[in-house]
Amino acid sequence: MEAKGPSESRTTLTDLVLPSETNPLNNLFGGELLARMDRAASIAARRHSRRIVVTASVNHVAFNKAIPLGSVVTVEAAVSRAFKSSMEIYIDVWVEDRESGRRTKANEAIYTFVAVDETGAPIQVPALEPETKIEKERFEAALRRKQLSLVLAGKMKPNEATELKALFEE
Repeated sequence: MEAKGPSESRTTLTDLVLPSETNPLNNLFGGELLARMDRAASIAARRHSRRIVVTASVNHVAFNKAIPLGSVVTVEAAVSRAFKSSMEIYIDVWVEDRESGRRTKANEAIYTFVAVDETGAPIQVPALEPETKIEKERFEAALRRKQLSLVLAGKMKPNEATELKALFEE
C-alpha cells in the first residue's frame, strides 16, 4: 500500500450560516459546526483510505470565535496521521469578513476515523507522508495525542508512552 500526502485527502466545505442554524445570540450552534466538521473529516478520511470510514472519536474541539448569522464559513480537513486502521483528521474552520473577504481562523478540531470493510471490521489504511512544515508538526504531535488517549483509556501503561515521556525528559 503506497503512502499518501495530506494534500490527497484535503477537503474544503464552504457554506453560509442560516437563521435555522443559530442560537438566541444569532451565532452558529456548536452542534451544527460539529456536524459540518464531521462531514468534512469523513470525506478526508475516505479520500485517504478509499474505504468506508466511521467516526471513532472527537479528540479536541476549540470554539474560539463565535460565527455570526450570515457568515461564510469554510471547514478545511486533512489527514494529519494514519495509523493501522485509524486516521487522525485535523480540521481548521475559517470565517470570511463580509467586506474585505479576509479569512480569520475561528475554530479547530481533531477527529479520529477508522476505515472498515463491508462487515464493519477495521481495515488497514495507507501510511501518511507529511509534506509541509505544519503537516509535519501535526504528524509528530498526532502520535503524542494517540498515546495520551490510550493512557487515559487504560489501554497503554504510562511508561510505554515513549513519545509523551520524551516531552518531560531531558
